[in-house]
Amino acid sequence: MANPVPPRDRTDQPWRSEGAPPPPPAKKKMPGGWGGLILTALIVYLIANLVLSFFNRGDEPTISYTEFSRQVASGNVTKIYSKGDAIQGELKNKQPLPNGDEGDYSKFVTQRPAFADDDLWAQLTKQNVTVTAEPVVQERSFLANLLISLAPMLLLVVLWIFIARRMSSGMGGAGGMLGRKAPPKPVELEAGAKRTTFADVAGIDEVEGELNDVVDFLKNPQAYREMGARMPRGVLLAGPPGTGKTLLARAVAGEAGVPFFSASASEFIEMIVGVGASRVRELFAEARKVAPAIIFIDEIDTIGRARGGGSGMGGHDEREQTLNQILTEMDGFTGSEGVIVLAATNRADVLDPALTRPGRFDRIVHVNPPDRGGREAILKIHTREIPLAKDVDLEHVARTTPGMTGAELANLANEAALLAVKRDQRAVTQSDLSDALEKVQLGAERPLVMPAEERRRTAYHESGHALLGMLQPGADPVRKITIVPRGRALGVTLSTPDADRYAYTEEYLRGRIIGALGGMAAEQVVFGVVTTGAESDLEQVTNIARGMAGRWGMSELVGRLTAIPSDAQQAYGLSAAPATLDTVDAEMRRIVDECYESAVRQLHEHRGRLDALAAALLENETLEEADAYRAAGITRAARED
Repeated sequence: MANPVPPRDRTDQPWRSEGAPPPPPAKKKMPGGWGGLILTALIVYLIANLVLSFFNRGDEPTISYTEFSRQVASGNVTKIYSKGDAIQGELKNKQPLPNGDEGDYSKFVTQRPAFADDDLWAQLTKQNVTVTAEPVVQERSFLANLLISLAPMLLLVVLWIFIARRMSSGMGGAGGMLGRKAPPKPVELEAGAKRTTFADVAGIDEVEGELNDVVDFLKNPQAYREMGARMPRGVLLAGPPGTGKTLLARAVAGEAGVPFFSASASEFIEMIVGVGASRVRELFAEARKVAPAIIFIDEIDTIGRARGGGSGMGGHDEREQTLNQILTEMDGFTGSEGVIVLAATNRADVLDPALTRPGRFDRIVHVNPPDRGGREAILKIHTREIPLAKDVDLEHVARTTPGMTGAELANLANEAALLAVKRDQRAVTQSDLSDALEKVQLGAERPLVMPAEERRRTAYHESGHALLGMLQPGADPVRKITIVPRGRALGVTLSTPDADRYAYTEEYLRGRIIGALGGMAAEQVVFGVVTTGAESDLEQVTNIARGMAGRWGMSELVGRLTAIPSDAQQAYGLSAAPATLDTVDAEMRRIVDECYESAVRQLHEHRGRLDALAAALLENETLEEADAYRAAGITRAARED
């Protein structure tokens, strides 16, 4: 199976890359430079010294020499230390602080005046005062002060280096907003990982054929230059979700062996206007460095919508600036750069015309859901690493999964593998695949206990769907009927065609409406009531009838025109005159009423078959295709190939 796209290494880098050569290691620069660090360290050192010198003076009071002489005369001095005229001393008994300050002191500092002519030594000897050779008030040495003052400076250096490393590894956040950006670092695949190629893609061979031109150009650009040919600068992959657009883009890069840069369009958009455009410039600059290369932008309709409609808010300004930058970068390419832009969208109809004009995305490749053979090939790819039992028939699974995309088929294979693990099996069986298909298409079973009357009404409701589906000529065959609650439904009738359909006749669509109304009609025929269980059926009926009357020209009164746009998101009231829309509404009601009358009439005519099918359903809860047709007494039509 294909390897997943590797994760991003930086949060401000909105793209991922694979196959790109690693850039040379960037030199880590100290934010602010080493000069700023040295200046800051000196300032911290000076401040620390000032603070230490303040605390080093201690809390010994300075007294007058007169007070000192008085304490010596009274015999209250026990020892002193003198250095020049400065005297330090200690009292025998504490004395109140001079100058009226609160508190006592025992150690003091004083200054002997130069003009003093007292007999101090004689008094000290008389009072037995010890004159010491060591200071009475101990002060820290210069070395101790130096070490203590260096401590905050060392702490500052450690903190500075820590912040520098954090900022150099992720400069994007605040640093990126201030204009300081670290060089992008490509994210490589794991060692030994295999890149995605066309061998990992199946079911869309016609698309591979169109993209092979891109691969050949990237492999042999010189041959195209000699012929004067120019490859499309952009290729737009348009199709429903899950059809493999991203996988195709990675396969093109892997097949050509060129670096691949991928990003989601929404990841370029930020609150600050201009950031998205800057990221676009950076992405294209990186791709040019390692050209030939491929840039892939997913969900490009996020920023590529037509400009000018309802703009004026900041978000629109940022989106339009980002789009303008993409247009400018693509228009600035030359044929020798070898950078091709691939983009994916499921809304190609809303893209700005400037984006799809020749010279930008001048080639549009439609990626549609696979046909039966394609589904079988996709199932084989997604079951390569899943052990399969001998009874597994992938062709049968592909036949019963029309309309499913590659992503849905991959999910089906995974669900079957999960079921096999839960059942303690060593291989996935056909039963696991069938149960997984039921879970995907019908929903998970609900442990709901219904009352007997509710269960009987549900059985007739589902039997009405199934019986009318069996009776309608050209209708999709009934594959399964169940009254086991699944998802939001109390019961489900599954009908799928034998072969893929690409166009629908009016007769087929009327048969779809009659089959969808069969549940409501059966409740009306048997119980004489209508319940809320037909809500989803009526939604389906409304959509089909609206298309028949307003889009597909299947109404004589409306005529051969499209009164309702295909975009269900758009208000269709603005697309036609009010009288035309009233006619569409009347025709929808006429079509649905005629189909409902036909459904009720057929159920009355085949009431015995309806009762038999409901009885079999109440007894077995679930009926497979053959059992359902047998219970209804209807011969299954020949299978279409």
